[in-house]
Amino acid sequence: MAAPEIIVPGSVEGSQALSSGAQAPAAEGRSTEDLHLVKSPIVGTFYESPSPGTEAFVRVGSYVETGKILCIVEAMKLMNEIESDVSGEVIRIFVENGQPVEYGQPLFGIRPSRKK
Repeated sequence: MAAPEIIVPGSVEGSQALSSGAQAPAAEGRSTEDLHLVKSPIVGTFYESPSPGTEAFVRVGSYVETGKILCIVEAMKLMNEIESDVSGEVIRIFVENGQPVEYGQPLFGIRPSRKK
């Protein structure tokens, strides 16, 4: 049996359990099960851009390479850049700008590139 997980509105589990219209399941009718989840390595505050009023690091539909900065998580006045650990397309963003995040909380769902 898997360890219990906290269901957070906007997470894969939360969106399926709550059926909220805010974040519909992955586009193109594909399952979210094939997504690689980038999770928060620390407790802090999620920021989608380097400073207020500037362009977000990534958006849904963006293609990212391994090592690309996805967001910043601020913890104790330190800005921690969160990088992608996989190349692929950003399909889901599970949190909103300025939202507090927990350790291990999913931040992004990325559909990994298929190399043939």
